Amino acid sequence: MKFEGSYVALITPFTATGELDEDKLRELVNWHIENGTAGIVPCGTTGEAPTLTFAEHEKVIKIVVEEVKGRIQVIAGAGSNNTNRAVELTKYAKELGADAALSTCPYYNKPSQRGLYEHYKKIAEDSKFPIMLYNVPGRTGTNIEAETIARLAEIPEIVAVKEATGSLEQMIKIQDLCGDKIEILSGEDHLILPMLSIGAKGVVSVIANIMPQEMSDLISSFLNRKYEKAFELHKNLYDLSRNMFIEGNPVTVKTAMKILGKLSNDDVRLPLVNSGQKTHDKLVRLFKEKGILV
Repeated sequence: MKFEGSYVALITPFTATGELDEDKLRELVNWHIENGTAGIVPCGTTGEAPTLTFAEHEKVIKIVVEEVKGRIQVIAGAGSNNTNRAVELTKYAKELGADAALSTCPYYNKPSQRGLYEHYKKIAEDSKFPIMLYNVPGRTGTNIEAETIARLAEIPEIVAVKEATGSLEQMIKIQDLCGDKIEILSGEDHLILPMLSIGAKGVVSVIANIMPQEMSDLISSFLNRKYEKAFELHKNLYDLSRNMFIEGNPVTVKTAMKILGKLSNDDVRLPLVNSGQKTHDKLVRLFKEKGILV
């Protein structure tokens, strides 16, 4: 299976009463398909997976798979710091018809590199389902080292890695050790262009929630060797990307989506809280400067 292009780390929309907004979720999925997104990644960090109930988590994946109808890929968030729970979620994603599972590095436990290897090995062997590793030490407290990723790449089900260390050096090392045994996608929107230049095939993107076509065009331009166009798109998206994390993720991007009319509210679940007026005003100014808000 090929992983290439712009994958949106999809937000989870809530109603005014705090419940999953199923209609809005379906609407967003179709909007992404219409705007060049290569794949939907539900129930990741941006989808507020840590505050979804088990039933909600499974329901979001089910709705996304149903609505996509095989038109693009679905990489279902299925990570946990409980290996057995990760196996359960991965199997459920498989049963629902997702194309792969995004499996975050176990958080809080701070396992050794050997522990990480055994964690992912068990998920792969028990599920027999394609797995995209998610390496984000800034959130999990543990880095999946390049040597460990190289060992995992020998397992047939480990097919890709969302690399969000922010370290180009680490990505170069992964590329050197793994070659074509694993596909690398950027987990950092502002580093997409340099990561593409050293071998990444795409991105799992936060800003694609508001700029799906532009992000898709950036990736396809680079992969088709239209480097000047890719650089222009990168320059246009860079400031937007950096500002999507003013108050953390997905707090800021939900506010951005509300400003741009893609959400009726920007509600998040505790312990996250909605962004303040200062952030709202800064985003409005930025969008007007960029010409995406009149």
